[in-house]
Amino acid sequence: QQQQQHGMYTSSNLTPDNLPWYDQSALNAARFSQLALGALCNDQVGLALELSNACVLCLKNCVEEPSHKSCLSAVARAYLLHGIFRSLRGDMVRYFKYRRVCMTQIYMLDGEQQDETVDALLAAMSFHDAWAYMMYNATEDALPDIDGVLPRVCNHKGCGSDASTGLGFSQVVTDPMNQMWIQGEPQIFLKNEARVVDRSLDAISCAVRSCCDQANRDFAQMSQSMSGGGGGGEGVLDMTTPTSLAVMASENELCSRNMVLSAQALLNQKNAHERVTKPGLIMMITAMDAFLENSDQDGSSGGDGGGAEEGGFSETQIQNLLSACEMAIKHPMLLHSPGPVYHMMSNAAVLLCHLLNGLHAKCSMRDSSSAGNSNDGGAGGNNNESDLFYETLDTFMSIRKLLNMHRQNLPVRLRCHAIPRPNIGPTKKTDPETPFIDLGETLMCSCRGCQGFVLMGCSPCVAAERSLQSSKVQAVQLESDGDFQREIDDLGDFNLDDDALFSILSRVANN
Repeated sequence: QQQQQHGMYTSSNLTPDNLPWYDQSALNAARFSQLALGALCNDQVGLALELSNACVLCLKNCVEEPSHKSCLSAVARAYLLHGIFRSLRGDMVRYFKYRRVCMTQIYMLDGEQQDETVDALLAAMSFHDAWAYMMYNATEDALPDIDGVLPRVCNHKGCGSDASTGLGFSQVVTDPMNQMWIQGEPQIFLKNEARVVDRSLDAISCAVRSCCDQANRDFAQMSQSMSGGGGGGEGVLDMTTPTSLAVMASENELCSRNMVLSAQALLNQKNAHERVTKPGLIMMITAMDAFLENSDQDGSSGGDGGGAEEGGFSETQIQNLLSACEMAIKHPMLLHSPGPVYHMMSNAAVLLCHLLNGLHAKCSMRDSSSAGNSNDGGAGGNNNESDLFYETLDTFMSIRKLLNMHRQNLPVRLRCHAIPRPNIGPTKKTDPETPFIDLGETLMCSCRGCQGFVLMGCSPCVAAERSLQSSKVQAVQLESDGDFQREIDDLGDFNLDDDALFSILSRVANN
């Protein structure tokens, strides 16, 4: 203990047996938090809960006793991963509490020469915060109030001082706008010394937040036009956020499209072996590239754009969508990843629906027109479109099955779209006017950014009506989510241990 207090750990005396028990607990907590997430991904819920509770018990052991400075990063990682675990179980309140404690640990790390470790923590936090940003539709008023339990992270001069006076990581964790979720400029991406993977992940997080802000502005304008109100400028000003202000200040660099291209360029700097080990990042960048390809053009849902296959989809956009979905099919565990990965792939599947509907309508129209007029001139085009249709259909059916299986294991509030089946089979209608996949039957996600993918091409009136109808259905399902709620209620002992930990943390923080 004397060696620990004076920072005298060396390679000769540092063994598991002579570590103080609170330092052992810190290292065990970090490992248990990782194993708990792995067990949850492997659908071993009972084991995951036991491991998460073991993490909590270890964290309790190292709260009041100061851990060695070399263990602080492990404690911060344990708090963040355990918070992510709770959020994937539908407990967002505890997620925000644990991320607040993680930020406190990061503040204590400032100046300890662990830049790379903390960069990874902040990039991971930013990425999962982007998912929370989506789920709450960037509405800070809807966030839980945790300041009474865990005070905000402040610099030594107090919360009222300028956050820019902080040094290193303290500038990020003490910034008032980052206390509930990370916003504004992508700090890790702009840090040239950070690892390529961390910078790419932070760039994707910023792009997701920017897209969410744009979706909220679109819905605000739609609501305003539905109500017949004038002065659209006020509605847009009301939707400004720190991220949108940062993007407007440096639009050429920080717009969502350029963020994705920058992340892709960073990953391309890595050698081939390292790229293969990061299929999740490649999948997300590929999907986002497809989502944002037409974002800077005159429209994303036109039907007759030059060089497009159908419905505004270009050849590169189609290939990116198919590639992203095929990566998810090859690596189904990626759907369990923190952050908006699952929602990205659900929206990619929805875009495949739009593509299939366009291809099916075009092929059906050409078949009917060529029934009495058979010329060889269009045979090649028909074959190409037919091949693309069936290739897309195979990919869609596979990714839809995978998404539905994952969706059934999630609490209702975390579920993305319930995508309908194609209009095939003996019980399906064969009316030519019926779309191949009727997206009107989709039970939409509660996130406005996700709803925009389903509502492509809809009038504002139809879009508002379907969004309202979907929210009502979700409210009914949320009330009847009995099985999952019973699981939550059965966590009595686990929740008690969590509450005991928060009680100790609150007392320490307030003192």
